[in-house]
Amino acid sequence: MNLGMLLFMPASIAGEQIILIDTSTESEGGAAREVTYGELLENVSRTAGLLTTLGVEAGDRVGVFATNSVECVEAIFGAAFVGATVVPMNFRAGAEEAAHLMSDSGVKVLFTETRYRDLVDENRPDSVEHVFMLNEEDSYAQARDEAFELPVPEDVDPDGLCALLYTSGTTSLPKGVKLTNGALTGYVMGTNDAATGEDMGRMALAAPLYHIAGVTSMLNALYSGRVVVLLPQFEASAWITTVQKHSVTHAFLVPTMLGRVMEADNFSPEAFAGMEAITYGAAPMPPSVIRRAIGEFPSNVSFAGAYGQTETTSTVAVLDPDDHRVEGTEEEQALKLKRLSSVGQVLDDVEVRVVDEAGNPVEAGVLGEVQLRTFRAMDGYWGNEEKTRVTVDDEGWVHTGDLGYLDEDDYLFLGGRTGDMIIRGGENVSPDEVEAVLYENSAVLECAVVGVASEEWGERVVAAAVIREGSGVTPEDLVAFAKEKLAPFKRPEAVHLMEELPRTSTGKLLRRDLIPLLEELGI
Repeated sequence: MNLGMLLFMPASIAGEQIILIDTSTESEGGAAREVTYGELLENVSRTAGLLTTLGVEAGDRVGVFATNSVECVEAIFGAAFVGATVVPMNFRAGAEEAAHLMSDSGVKVLFTETRYRDLVDENRPDSVEHVFMLNEEDSYAQARDEAFELPVPEDVDPDGLCALLYTSGTTSLPKGVKLTNGALTGYVMGTNDAATGEDMGRMALAAPLYHIAGVTSMLNALYSGRVVVLLPQFEASAWITTVQKHSVTHAFLVPTMLGRVMEADNFSPEAFAGMEAITYGAAPMPPSVIRRAIGEFPSNVSFAGAYGQTETTSTVAVLDPDDHRVEGTEEEQALKLKRLSSVGQVLDDVEVRVVDEAGNPVEAGVLGEVQLRTFRAMDGYWGNEEKTRVTVDDEGWVHTGDLGYLDEDDYLFLGGRTGDMIIRGGENVSPDEVEAVLYENSAVLECAVVGVASEEWGERVVAAAVIREGSGVTPEDLVAFAKEKLAPFKRPEAVHLMEELPRTSTGKLLRRDLIPLLEELGI
């Protein structure tokens, strides 16, 4: 099924319903823009007509290099309508990465914004034949409004390429992940009912649409009839203001975002009196952060954790709201507190196993590599067959690179990445385990544990941390704190305090950047 049907079907039923609220205009003193299903469908149909006139067809790639906005959504669906492959791009990319995204994907048409005009012009390959500025009236809007309407999405092959999403590139330049029409539409329609015109609440979306969590959150809400309140980028105090101003009931946040929301000057339980649910994911959730959130948000707000990868077309496991309610007997509460460190149980359309280094499944409680199998696994990496074969085996198992274990009730606990394991004097040290201990200190807002080279031990365990302003906590205090709770070989020998940790735009920690920094400082 064409991805465009996720818009076409609800728009045919509830055309007059407001489905998008664009808050980007509020920063300039204007009012937020409200768009109905019918208005969105008309503009998407004309965008599809524009692309058709430009010669775009199935198999061609259409790039979107822009912040969250109504026009960004139009471009994504317009590409889908004609059966082309949409390529949402990281708008925070530097020159080298931007050039790579455009050239590697081979996009024929690029939709961007005036703020990125110079970056695009200076790095644009010859394959990009047309560029439109989404926020410029005489560029995209004029071309769209003058185009004919393509009223119905084109028929597509379920195995055809729907989207090319580039991973965040924590170890190298980003890789293009190939997601099929069947994978994306199957995921959305398998987890939601189509809109009927009933009030399904409002979802604040600050996660970028180039990220799997952002684009699938948008698709899920739009298909099911939940109004999408678009924020161009995330800033904690502005996000809270948006929640209050636009009566937001649902939201998706990366763990670092959730932590910053609780630190914002305008955070209060009263600000979330109308909120119903917050889903978090896209990066590991420190147990202390979610425990704090459960305590500080009002009881009307439920939490759910989502674990997935771009390679699995978003979420594969969920820690549901009931798992976040620490109630019951003392034994039941202890079990729930432990499971707050997990990512929950896998969904019905997913198989999970944990294997040792030889690829053999291990018993419950034994750490190994997490492997997943689902019909919506990626179709491979764009132009990289070798990496594809390493990641997806002949039986269809996706080798996630995540370390983890399953408990006796099949709750999945993660323990870092296979390449992040620290080996000190022959002993394996999981950074996640050490970080979890440091997060127990109330002064720690963010932390990261890495191994740095050591002639004596092979690697030394060291840490970097961001602490709460005014806490007065010193690096020596944190070393002593960890010493009381960890085995000698797991204890960080030093802690370096930072204003912020190096992260990707979606909150993933960049350990590759942290290690040389700490080594240079002699930590």
